[in-house]
Amino acid sequence: MSVRMVTWTGTGASKAVDAFLRRRPFDPDAEKAAAGVLEEVRRRGNRAVAQYARRFDGVSLRVAEFRVSRRERNDARKKAPADFRTAVRAVLERIAAFARAGMRPDWRISGPRGGTLGEQFVPLDRVGVYVPGGAAPLVSTALMTAGLAHVAGVPEIVACTPCGPDRRVKPELLYALEAAGATEIYRVGGIQAVGMMAYGTRTVRKVQKIVGPGGPFVTAAKRQVYGHVALDLVAGPSEIAVLADETADPAFVAADMLSQAEHGTGHEKALLATTSAPLAKAVAAEIDAQARTLGRQEAVLRVLRRGMLLVVVGTLDRAMDLCNRFAPEHLEIMVREPKEWLRKVRRAGAVFVGKWTPEVVGDFAAGPSHVLPTGGSAAWFSGLTVDDFRRRSSFISFTRADLLDVMPWVESLSRVEGMDGHARAARIRFEKT
Repeated sequence: MSVRMVTWTGTGASKAVDAFLRRRPFDPDAEKAAAGVLEEVRRRGNRAVAQYARRFDGVSLRVAEFRVSRRERNDARKKAPADFRTAVRAVLERIAAFARAGMRPDWRISGPRGGTLGEQFVPLDRVGVYVPGGAAPLVSTALMTAGLAHVAGVPEIVACTPCGPDRRVKPELLYALEAAGATEIYRVGGIQAVGMMAYGTRTVRKVQKIVGPGGPFVTAAKRQVYGHVALDLVAGPSEIAVLADETADPAFVAADMLSQAEHGTGHEKALLATTSAPLAKAVAAEIDAQARTLGRQEAVLRVLRRGMLLVVVGTLDRAMDLCNRFAPEHLEIMVREPKEWLRKVRRAGAVFVGKWTPEVVGDFAAGPSHVLPTGGSAAWFSGLTVDDFRRRSSFISFTRADLLDVMPWVESLSRVEGMDGHARAARIRFEKT
């Protein structure tokens, strides 16, 4: 099936472009389903979790079976292939190095009258990470969520991932969670897992924050428990945009666009914005040829029908404007001077610069977390970082002179806001001394 290709000036309306850019941020059906399941989990706890595991995942679980045992975790270490264990350890080292470099340090400044002000950071006590496992066990997500929490110093890391009807979680995923620092692992997925972590049950204590990607139902559930717990961001079906000129290799562009089409929901999006019509035609031919060789044909074909668009734009600046409007989860820059164009990116979850940086290195091995905003929310959300697992507290330490210095402003603002008790709380310190 051929992918859609359009020519656009970059100004004015384009039905094809406008239709592609429109994404429903939330699925109304998923929102409704999530509300009902969450209420049941909140009221009935473990019984509701087991009920919905049967209904949605086809697995019968006793409450005692929710949690993966220490024996299963130890067995997973033995069953995971040696080359896989080596890869996991290497990727975790890269994730940790990137995270430590980006951690915000405690800081302080001196006040004008001898006091100090600043911020300090401490890890959260208990967090929940959701690892999708329906279409495939997302080992990389385990590393890029639990691994970050571990670097941040979180003492209790709760991981939830669905199991198959045989109650098994793949040993590779268990090993990855173990290596990343998960302290509790539950073979529970979907809305019921989000509810279990957010509200707690008789056997599972609630967490303070839930992170990790998921399909529309998990995303809807996370939205609805906000306030009971903190959240990371909206992370739904995968997206990629490629900014390219005539120097780009069409085989590379096609392969990178198809890599995001195989995730399996059918709602993935892939955009090419280029100044070269010959490149766009060559990419279309490559997509058609390469798609036939991929294992997940059905998933890829769904995206080819409705989630992929090649746009030929008059100038590279207009093409970048289109990418910024799209606000993709992933943005690749394949142009003659890619680093020069990095500075013009305004809306993207993660940026991949140059032909030797395929998006898949971000998925698996580069270091930054691949938990990124989707659905256009990269316009206001940022990707998951180590600081998402830490609390920030500002601190203020005034001297008598500092307080005297700000007294006129405290009294003025208190008077305007009608808060005379506020002014008294500051003034009384001078009346008593």
